[in-house]
Formats: sequence, C-alpha cells, structure tokens
Amino acid sequence: MRHIEMLNALFKYATEGIVVVDGKGTIAMVNPTAKRLFDYKEEELVGNKIELLVPIPAAHHHVHLRDNYMKEPRARGMGHNRDLFGRKSDGTEFPVEVSLSPFSTSEGDFVVAFVVDITERKKHESDILAANSEIQKLNTELETRVEQRTRELAETLLKLEESQKEALRALEKERELNDMKSQFVTIASHEFRTPLATILSSASLIGRYVSREEDEKRQKHVQRIKSAVNNLTGILNDFLSIGKLEEGHMHSVPMQVDLPVFCLELLEEMKGICKIGQRIDYQHQGAAETWLDQHLVHNVLINLLSNAIKYSAQQTEIHLHTRVEDGNVFFTIKDQGIGIPVSDQPHVFNRFFRAHNAGNAQGTGLGLNIVKKYIDLMNGEISFESAPDTGTTFIVRLPTVSPTEA
Repeated sequence: MRHIEMLNALFKYATEGIVVVDGKGTIAMVNPTAKRLFDYKEEELVGNKIELLVPIPAAHHHVHLRDNYMKEPRARGMGHNRDLFGRKSDGTEFPVEVSLSPFSTSEGDFVVAFVVDITERKKHESDILAANSEIQKLNTELETRVEQRTRELAETLLKLEESQKEALRALEKERELNDMKSQFVTIASHEFRTPLATILSSASLIGRYVSREEDEKRQKHVQRIKSAVNNLTGILNDFLSIGKLEEGHMHSVPMQVDLPVFCLELLEEMKGICKIGQRIDYQHQGAAETWLDQHLVHNVLINLLSNAIKYSAQQTEIHLHTRVEDGNVFFTIKDQGIGIPVSDQPHVFNRFFRAHNAGNAQGTGLGLNIVKKYIDLMNGEISFESAPDTGTTFIVRLPTVSPTEA
C-alpha cells in the first residue's frame, strides 16, 4: 500500500509530463505536469489518440511510427537527430524531448512517455548559436581588418622603403654632383689656366707688332687666341651638356637629314682645328636621306673627330665613313693616333677619365662620357677598337626612325 502511495505521488508531482498510452495509441493516463504542458483538462485527453498532442503536419506519419514501435517496444528516446514538437490545445507548437518506456499489466501492453518542455533550452541554444555566429562574424571582420591593416602596413612599408631608396638616390646624386663640382674646380683651374695664359700672352704680343711686315706674327697670335677660346668654349660646353643630361632636359628629336650634306658641312667646321697636314676623308654608302636627331649627332661627331685630331700627329689622315643599312645608320671614325692603352679601355666612357698616355693634351675627361649619354638617348650603341701607337676606330650605330614609325 505504501509503495502505491509513493508511485502515485511520483506520478502526481513529477516535473516531467507523463503520458500513458495503450497498445492502440489511446491515452490512458496523464499527470498534472502533462496537462499543464499541453494546456488540456484530463477528460479532454484520456480516451483520445496520442496524435492529439502531435503537430498536425506530423500526425499522420506519427501513426505509422507508433505502430512500428509497438511491434518491438523498448525503452528509448524519441526524435534521434531531429527536433520534436508538441501541440497545445490552441494549436501552439513547442519543442519537447520525449523518452519512451514500455510495460505490461493484466489489462494489456502500455507505453509511458516522459515529456520535457525544452523551450528555454532551445532559446539558450539559439542564443548560443546567435552568439557564436556573431563571434564568427566578428572574427571574420577582425581577420579582414587584420588582413587589410597588414596590406596597408605592407604598402606603407613599401612606400617608406621607396622613399628611403629615393632619398638615398638623391643623396648619391648630391654626392655625385658635389664630386663633380670638386672635380670641375680642379680641372677648370688647370684647364682654364693654360688657354687664358695663352690669350693674355698673345694679346700682349700683338700690340708690339704694328708694321705690315709683322702681320704674319700678328696672325699667328690671333690664331693662338682663337684656338684658346675654342678650347675654353669646348670645356664649358662639356659641363653644360653634363648638367642638362643629369637633369633630364635633353631628348632625342629625329628629323629628316641628307646625311652626306650634313657630314660635309660638319667637316668644314672641323678644318679650323686640324693640325698641319691633317686631312679628314669622308665616304658614304646607302641612301642619302635618313631620320636622325641632327643636334645630338652633330655633337657626337664633333667630339669623336676632335679627339681623332687631338690625339693624331700632323700629316695624318682621319677617316669618317657613314652607311645607311637595314634601318640603321653607322658612323665609323678612324684615326692614326696614339691609341688607347688596353688597361684604360674599360674606363674610356667614365666621367672625368683620361687615358694614361693623354700627356699634356687638353681635355676634361667628359667628352666620351657625354657621347655615350647622347647615343643612349638616341637608343644607339657605340663601340671601339684601339691599339697604342696604331690608332683608334669608333663605330656608332643609330636606329633611323621617323616620327610616324615611332
């Protein structure tokens, strides 16, 4: 009797809803918690099918599941890997957790269903999922921001590195300019002194030759003055050219040129600086008309021919040969001068470099450096062959491109 009382109390006061169903799915008993969960009175439940408490869309399928279960009843939970819902008297659905236990009595087979309302748990789970989703979203945003900041930092570092390189280049350029200024002062003080002394001396002596018989002596000193002024002009032009090239103020501007006419006019200019008995032989092959930067080519040839004249003895022949072929113009300048020592040949295009055998011949060491830069501006090439006491041959190749082809 005592055991029956205890069982009744357990049934009555259990916090879980308890629904007892017979073998045909008819509700036989419900405890107070079950009535409260489903919002039914006891008489509204007892005698009705259990599908009354199942959501309408699932009720028909539930009959099939119940019949299968009753064929092999055993204690187990319901809704494995899927959500279960109960249906209240007003049709409202709520999430539940159900476990089943079969038992038999003298009146037949029964199943007791323990029902737990898990609305709060689901709410907490939903809140946790939402929080996790928000955390994941924040993490994704954080990763995106970190990646963005990393990229920005990398770009900033790259810009700083470029700025640093630019600053170093500027400092290096400044050092080069300072070195160039120092070398200019040194060279200018030496190179200017000789022609200035010549000019001063000849100008003083000219005043002494007043008679017509002394005209030859006067002309000799006038010629010395002209030569000295030309030397000074050449030195100044070299330094002006270097300045323009360094500042990027010079550009190649091709124009149509009659090459033989251009070269013959240039050779007329060179006659004034030729030594006694020196002669410049000119030959041309190929088409006469071509496209070149006349100003830059003029400066290149003047420089190369001046060197040929300067470093060749009297009574020697200098050759200038031009050739137009396969979209290129070739200039060959050959002399019979002192040549360039083999050890000096790798440095001939360096700024301020002068070969060891240059002796007292005037020069700044800038001429060939400027020539190389001019030829680079015209997308050309320069090469040479030389042997001491035999002579030097310079070969210049320039592409001939009209403005319409560029």
